[in-house]
Amino acid sequence: MITNIRGELNELSLTEAIISVGAFDYQVYIPEFVRRQLQPLIGKEVSLKTIEYIEGNPQKGRLTPRLIGFTSHAEREFFELVCSVDGVGVKKTLRAMVRPVKEVATAIEENDLKQLTTLPGIGPAVAERIVAKLRRKMAKFALIVAKEFPADEASTDVYGEAYEALLSLGYSASEARAKVETVAAEGKKFKSIEEFLTALYQQGRG
Repeated sequence: MITNIRGELNELSLTEAIISVGAFDYQVYIPEFVRRQLQPLIGKEVSLKTIEYIEGNPQKGRLTPRLIGFTSHAEREFFELVCSVDGVGVKKTLRAMVRPVKEVATAIEENDLKQLTTLPGIGPAVAERIVAKLRRKMAKFALIVAKEFPADEASTDVYGEAYEALLSLGYSASEARAKVETVAAEGKKFKSIEEFLTALYQQGRG
């Protein structure tokens, strides 16, 4: 299974990127939020985290392997979670993901069905299923800072734990998110919730 592809971004269309790796050109499908990130990188080397799926009708014997690319592990994980919701799947998720992961994750976490139904192909019933299945898994995705998730995957889990800890201490969702984002924006890496809370405490004293 191909989980990462690195090469020159040769072409970019609304739905796919062509990545040149040695003598081969790979067609990689991309959602809109990834396309916007790649737009200024045409002609440069890029690295995409990928998932594979099989497209076609097995009864007709027409099955084609496809790649979908993302700029970070978190984007890939988020996409796979949305795909897992009943009635959604790969094609619908590809079409729907026109907003940054952080915005969509925040809408899911806050049960904002109105915002979710503005995504292409996501009606009220599907939006309700997405919220019901994924709401409690969105904390770390709603805390994505700037364009990219931090490279250190351990830190991303700490952000989610810190957010939950602040909620348990009586902070509102918006207050907890703001505090976590402020610390995370400094770019430090955290191996434990204790390290993060120490940094938060020191920042409050500063």
